[in-house]
Amino acid sequence: MDGNTHMMMDERMRECVDQCHACHDSCMETTAHCLQMGGEHAEASHIHLLMDCAEICQTSANFMLRMSDSHAQVCGVCADICEQCAQDCERFGDDEIMTQCAETCRSCAQSCREMVGMDA
Repeated sequence: MDGNTHMMMDERMRECVDQCHACHDSCMETTAHCLQMGGEHAEASHIHLLMDCAEICQTSANFMLRMSDSHAQVCGVCADICEQCAQDCERFGDDEIMTQCAETCRSCAQSCREMVGMDA
């Protein structure tokens, strides 16, 4: 039924909003961790990527929450940045916080891809 399809889309969107919020939080917490660790963890390019990821996740969630006609475009950009952030965090494979951030970013990227029909 058409109503069930609409409800399913709402569920998928709600899941994506939740993923975006989780990724935002993870990137913010990881930024603080990286600054405390110093060295390679605190490289400007890495910190900028974490902050960009946090910001685009918040923006993407906001676009979906207000049912913006442009949410799919923003989700596409969000997926790309989340994937970049995940790859960068994976450089620190022996750091549990970095590994968790990478996993959270990857999960968010997948959810955002589903919002734009780019399901991996």
